[in-house]
Amino acid sequence: MSETTANTANTGLVATPGQTIGPFFGYALPYEKGELLVPLGHPEAVRLHGVVTDGHGDRVPDAMLEIWQADGNGDVPTATGSLVRDGYTFTGFGRASVDNEGHYTFTTVDPGPTEPGRAPFIALTVFARGVTNRLFTRVYLPEDTEALADDPLLRSLPEDRRRTLIAEREADGSLRFDLRLQGEDETVFLTYPNLER
Repeated sequence: MSETTANTANTGLVATPGQTIGPFFGYALPYEKGELLVPLGHPEAVRLHGVVTDGHGDRVPDAMLEIWQADGNGDVPTATGSLVRDGYTFTGFGRASVDNEGHYTFTTVDPGPTEPGRAPFIALTVFARGVTNRLFTRVYLPEDTEALADDPLLRSLPEDRRRTLIAEREADGSLRFDLRLQGEDETVFLTYPNLER
């Protein structure tokens, strides 16, 4: 913890509020193959995709998403090189911008559980114009219903809200995960009180 962080924590001061990040991030932050956590031809490759919509249900054409995840064995990668894709090293990190229709896509692998009996998930962060502080959520895999029922985070939510965190497995094996930023059926977003902004 930095000295500044320690002083802020001890005095009860609130960190300076964030600012909207768009639309300049579309030029500065995307990088080549950022959406490819594994190459397209990887034998375990799976597509994670969906659309980002606002409180009116309109598609958001200028959002950017980041994901972090464990590998297929449930191991959290510690390898460096997320910004330089070599086609071999799985770093567990990806960044993708939505297209003009609000659609995003990542090529990754199904994460494994990080602990026996835990529900595997992908951590996802949303940046968008008008979103002053990035939004955090999770993308749970739909298959292990017992692990989903026992997941501490999901259990803490009303039953009708849990489904906003569970992806849909499509016929081709892809994971469909749509994000609703506000309004009816808003995706559940998480708060990390000790996280610096």
